[in-house]
Amino acid sequence: MVMPLAAALPVLRIDDRFVTAASILECEGRRILRYAFDVAPTSDESYEIDGRSYALDTAFDGDLRIAFVSCNGQEAGDRDRDRSERNAMWRRLADEHVASPFKLLLHGGDQIYADEVLDAHPLIRRWADGETVRTTQSELDELAGALRQAFFARYVGVLGEAESASLMSHVPSLAIWDDHDICDGWGSMDAAKLDAPIGQLLFEIAREFYLVFQFGSEPDDLPECVIDQTGTSLTWHLKLPGLHVIAPDLRSERRWDRVMGEEGWRAFDVAMAQVDTGRVLLLSSVPGLGPRLSWVEAVLNLLPNMHKYEDDLRDQWQSRAHRVEWRRFLERLAEIHRNPATPVTLLSGEIHLATRATFDTAPAPMHQLVASGISHPAPTVAYALALDLLARLGETPVPGKPIRLHPLPGKTSIYISQRNYLVLERRSGEWTACWELEKDGRTSPLRL
Repeated sequence: MVMPLAAALPVLRIDDRFVTAASILECEGRRILRYAFDVAPTSDESYEIDGRSYALDTAFDGDLRIAFVSCNGQEAGDRDRDRSERNAMWRRLADEHVASPFKLLLHGGDQIYADEVLDAHPLIRRWADGETVRTTQSELDELAGALRQAFFARYVGVLGEAESASLMSHVPSLAIWDDHDICDGWGSMDAAKLDAPIGQLLFEIAREFYLVFQFGSEPDDLPECVIDQTGTSLTWHLKLPGLHVIAPDLRSERRWDRVMGEEGWRAFDVAMAQVDTGRVLLLSSVPGLGPRLSWVEAVLNLLPNMHKYEDDLRDQWQSRAHRVEWRRFLERLAEIHRNPATPVTLLSGEIHLATRATFDTAPAPMHQLVASGISHPAPTVAYALALDLLARLGETPVPGKPIRLHPLPGKTSIYISQRNYLVLERRSGEWTACWELEKDGRTSPLRL
């Protein structure tokens, strides 16, 4: 909860227990309150706070409905948009929860678009524009204050939207960040820019607010699901009955020539080793299965004034700079998927389109489901068609195991240029997936 500093702290009640608040952040005359409590696995539970009651369903051992969203905003002018238009898909998702409740809400990256934070102070704008900026400690302290105010306002504004806030007060959320939770292209920039004092300050504050607002955590008090308790990598793994949800951190250690660093890979390997039985939902904030990009990168290097797009391509697993890492990532997933007791499904966002793909590995193809974005405007149809042509070239980073991109059920185009979200269902042990498209509505179920 966000409360004025002078306000009395509400007490939360669940069953016959009373839970007091811990203040985990203070900014702009307000404080962020965290209420930590355990909930029994039941479909008939609720908590009360500040005069309102919120129903919960924490019976994860039977049938499940899970929603997956990504890309909640846009690069510029997000707070100036018509609220009804911006939150149309959130409202649809909230209405669906009322009709048929979700038990888990997964956020696949870009939960906020922090890009306008780069206009919070002249120093950060000069850094963003590529200048080498020399700063004193007092200037950095002043910049830190401006960045904290900007991130605070962004999070409170975005997560305080009525439609999404209502849903998240009833449905437990799990989130992994991506570049726009820091700034566009974070990690795929030049190393000197990333490692400059201003760049490191930006990352430090973005990380602090990500942990507070998306984890309900203080930077030095990470949840148990985070594998690397030093916090170098924020990869997490949550085990539920018959289900593992794993999210590798693809941003904290990212550089021009790598996706994850040493700690990130160690945490990812630990998470994979902990998988025993049940489906694995793997959140990859950028798609783990995608079309060939090496040709596009090669062409851009030959064309004038096209280097500005290099960061976007380097963000992708398919970039030629990440080829070895990408193969390592896919081989590890294939190893887990090979066991019929632990099938793997990849969930991803980032591209502002809906699509799906398969990785041809034993004993049955591994599915990737892409849903993006929940509120980001859809790109042009021409853009989707261009990607469609690129996708038809195919890709085989792991010899003998081709990647194929497919249309959604009932569609002919590989990429759908409409805002969307994904619904996963487990019924009697069988899993299906459907996309909710802004214009076309619900797709037919895809059996996983």
